[in-house]
Amino acid sequence: MSATNANGLHAHAPDSATGFAANAETAVLSSLPLTALDRAFASYLQAAQPSADPRHQTLAALTSFQFGRGHACLDLELLEQQGTAVLGWDSRLAPQLPHDPLAAAATLPWIEGDASPLVLEEGRLYLRRNWTAEQSIRAAIAARLQQPCAVPPDLAQSLNLLFAPQSIAGPDWQKVACALAARQRLTLITGGPGTGKTTTVVRLLALLQGSARSEGRNLRVTLAAPTGKAAARLGESIASALQQLPADMQPDAVAQAVTLHKLLQIRPGQAQGAAPALAVDLVIVDEASMIDLEMMARLLAAVPLTASLVLLGDKDQLASVEAGAVMAQLCEGAEAGLYSAATVAWLQAVAASDVGPWSAATADDIKAGSRTLAQQTVMLRHSRRFRDDSGIGIWARAVNAGDTGLVRQLWQQTPDAAAPEIAVDRLQPTTAQDARLAALATAGWQAWLQPIRALGSQPCSDAQALAALKAFAGFQILCAVRDGPWGVEALNQRMARGLGFADNGWYAGRPVMVTRNDYGLSLMNGDVGLCLPHTKGLRVAFPDGQGGVHWVLPSRLDAVESVFAMTVHKSQGSEFEHVCLVLPEQPVAVLTRELLYTGITRARSRLTLVVPQSAVLWRAVDAKVIRSGGLRGA
Repeated sequence: MSATNANGLHAHAPDSATGFAANAETAVLSSLPLTALDRAFASYLQAAQPSADPRHQTLAALTSFQFGRGHACLDLELLEQQGTAVLGWDSRLAPQLPHDPLAAAATLPWIEGDASPLVLEEGRLYLRRNWTAEQSIRAAIAARLQQPCAVPPDLAQSLNLLFAPQSIAGPDWQKVACALAARQRLTLITGGPGTGKTTTVVRLLALLQGSARSEGRNLRVTLAAPTGKAAARLGESIASALQQLPADMQPDAVAQAVTLHKLLQIRPGQAQGAAPALAVDLVIVDEASMIDLEMMARLLAAVPLTASLVLLGDKDQLASVEAGAVMAQLCEGAEAGLYSAATVAWLQAVAASDVGPWSAATADDIKAGSRTLAQQTVMLRHSRRFRDDSGIGIWARAVNAGDTGLVRQLWQQTPDAAAPEIAVDRLQPTTAQDARLAALATAGWQAWLQPIRALGSQPCSDAQALAALKAFAGFQILCAVRDGPWGVEALNQRMARGLGFADNGWYAGRPVMVTRNDYGLSLMNGDVGLCLPHTKGLRVAFPDGQGGVHWVLPSRLDAVESVFAMTVHKSQGSEFEHVCLVLPEQPVAVLTRELLYTGITRARSRLTLVVPQSAVLWRAVDAKVIRSGGLRGA
């Protein structure tokens, strides 16, 4: 067995004892559904500093495993209470998990020192890089909220000019958001689709730029989003919303939105230097739920403390692909408000908004609401995209609330022919070859297919290409998975054939999605284009973000795939008039409440659910992802 030296580190045990423990632990690790990287990480730590406690390697491997699943850390309390459920494993593996993981973690030999590979904090076991990112985020938030911020002297008057009295009862949450953003250097604005996040931003721009002009200066504004698609949509949405403001209240020309990778000078696959120091007064980031731990830490480091940062996003959507659920954790409690008495009084005086019903009431609420960040967080609640009694809205709320009973009723109810606007189409095919799906796609893309077919081989103009891109975006098939008969790859092939196209190669009409950033071609991961006849042969047309077309030779596109169907993950930051959401025939780990909610809310006016097995739908509604991390209460 090992002994503990004066520094608390495990000294090397005799070879026989160490070898026995190592062999026993290797057998345990081999029997668990870990990745090769997880096992290698644990073995590396054991070889560098041996431990005789057989639980230690398992805890190290589980920390790596959770990181791979998007968690910032391994929550040891949840591991002890919920066992395999925390890991997404079969309950039959429970006996092989470490007993008393909290006590075992306290004696880990790999948590000592400032450069230790693991960090133990408040019952959470981190890889050091994740812990460092969390600490950086916490410190940056605290520093930003302590930074003095002069409130515009005419704030109340400006808010009244920007926001007309509303017809719905309750506070005007967009007005509340603008008021709060004018008084601090950090504001979080969350809300579902159609709740007016972009409209709020436009009015905030008008408010802050008007205040800056009165002081004889111009406000330097940067707009950003995690993906190229989300950045383009942010720019388009703001341009559209600007037209709704009176001419004398419109802000100065707003710079084109950029990706966070470009803004923060991140080059995947390359070593990253220090975050750039941005010369800005205001940074607005959309789709913040997609931002992972390390990118959020870099963003907060790049925006100077003298500038304002506004994060927009839907806290209930899918979290980032990489580790962390930063927006969801920072916005925890947003629905309850948790506003302090001082904030309630200030909003009443400045914005004529009574948020008293959302004030911190109980002792626990007061404790949570005492956080400065809670006073700078606003949840927009009224959807203007679809009415409360619309089918999409009803489905979205039922799924988001995890109300399986209501979802069952909605699935089984007969569509109301007299009120088609509140109906959601449902399709339960018995085979992946069901002809109804191809017919659905043909009808959904009719406005796109007709001009494409009429065009034939004639060269396509820029205006025709833009019209084709817009028509294609009117309908989209979204899948939960990539593989299998109901996955992206199989459906892309079937839809291409069903619509009369080839199922591979380049051809006129082929829709493609960029799968990797290409800065040389000014294309970002997620950008969608159409292969069309051009005066120089086949070319792929992409929107250039400024109302024009960017034509690219197909042979230069080495990272694209057909996109008759895309994953729900890839659809984040997009919206379509009609969405066809396809679930697999078997439960899979990625099929969760958050994925369903995200897919459903990509639809603006019509939703078709394709569910081969209804039990898969019920299980997905019950499966809520709660990523482990320490940013709650930051």
